[in-house]
Amino acid sequence: MRDILSVLQDVEPDLSKSERILATLLRGEADFIVNAGITDVAERAGVSPPTVTRFCRRLGCESFTSFKVQVAQVAFAGTRYLQANATSVAPRDVADSLLIQLQEAATKTRETLDIDAASRAADVISNAGLVAAFGAGGTSSMIADEMQNRLFRLGLRSISVTDHAMQLMQAATLSHGDVIVASSVSGLNQQLVRALEAGKTYGATVIALTRPDRPVSAMADITIAIDLPEGENILRPSTSRYAYLYVTDLLATFVAMKRGEESRESLRRVKHQLSNSRDEDDKEALGD
Repeated sequence: MRDILSVLQDVEPDLSKSERILATLLRGEADFIVNAGITDVAERAGVSPPTVTRFCRRLGCESFTSFKVQVAQVAFAGTRYLQANATSVAPRDVADSLLIQLQEAATKTRETLDIDAASRAADVISNAGLVAAFGAGGTSSMIADEMQNRLFRLGLRSISVTDHAMQLMQAATLSHGDVIVASSVSGLNQQLVRALEAGKTYGATVIALTRPDRPVSAMADITIAIDLPEGENILRPSTSRYAYLYVTDLLATFVAMKRGEESRESLRRVKHQLSNSRDEDDKEALGD
């Protein structure tokens, strides 16, 4: 898909003074342009309609209408990506604000968490023949890996799959007693939905960590709803991953407690091997 802002960045050094005013208007008021006529845009920028037409053509658009269509695509992607954030950039302030966001994400997740759903999910995972953790993209891929990392040391057969084609193939090999734990921050990942549908076709139980009332949730047997708004500062990583890590740790703890002696024995073996090859005592972390 053509990105009109990238085109603007390339041609901006050659723009006239009037065209630079229109460039500033495009970056700051994309929503206005989408809903305005050419005369409205000209008046807002303090230029003539022919100047607006020349500006559109400078960006490779045949007409003002074509220009508006491409601006609408930019606005749909999120106008907050076009504007600077007004928050402090002082290192101490940034560090403190990130800490607050982490705490708020974990607190809100706990307040809205369906504990019964999490407990049911842990029951299913505890008795699974195989746990396949599915996720794709940023946070979801990380959570799939972390879920596998938490569960294997408890003595459970577990894998992490973050490629869509591999998810579909892996789902086709599952059967009754196997479990898919699917993570999706948006809940809109249609390729993931297809893999979940395949897994259910062959008898696997699907647990979803995702937004409620979305396609991924609709495919799940158990949904652990995680629904946090994204922050406005696009330069900071999404804090939703803290919520997903919290739920992942909660599930792992529930599973460990439900499996009891089996988990303790598996953890002991892991620690035994590490202690005899790396640690001088047993106070180091269980894995680096």
